[in-house]
Amino acid sequence: MIAGNHIVYIIGFMGSGKSTAGRKLASLLGWSFIDLDKRIEEHTSKTIPEIFSQKGEDYFRSIEAQLLRDLMSCTNTVISTGGGTPCHGDNIDFMNENGLTIYLKLTPAELNSRLSQSNGERPLIKDLEKGNLLSFIDEKLSIREKCYKKADITLVGIDLDIKMLLSLVKSRLNL
Repeated sequence: MIAGNHIVYIIGFMGSGKSTAGRKLASLLGWSFIDLDKRIEEHTSKTIPEIFSQKGEDYFRSIEAQLLRDLMSCTNTVISTGGGTPCHGDNIDFMNENGLTIYLKLTPAELNSRLSQSNGERPLIKDLEKGNLLSFIDEKLSIREKCYKKADITLVGIDLDIKMLLSLVKSRLNL
């Protein structure tokens, strides 16, 4: 990481609270906050579900990787990524080389509880029947966790103590 060029990447499965934690952390640090999915929507003038249905996941992942790299010039910024961002291409290595990565870890049951309330807006689970959500999470998380575990810091995402997260970030970045 370039001295003075502080970027914190919040990673984790969909529904783990990345955007909420990222927004709060950025506010406490007095930094900028970027939600990578929102940035993709602004860049393409399409919603994430529209991109997936019209162009497919491969197209989405290429735009995601491009915009992730475009954000490298940001300073004092917290970026919440999409759930799959770290697991495609060399994105996790890129983030680790250019910033501090924080994995918000939740159990499949906790994720199931959160995601069962919102699956209509998430492309990877929108067509799942409610009874299949937990097995989907189990399967996808077991694959993705290999990437997530490469994060610099892993924190339990349920009842996340944002002040503890702030303290960890300040300590790691010598702020």
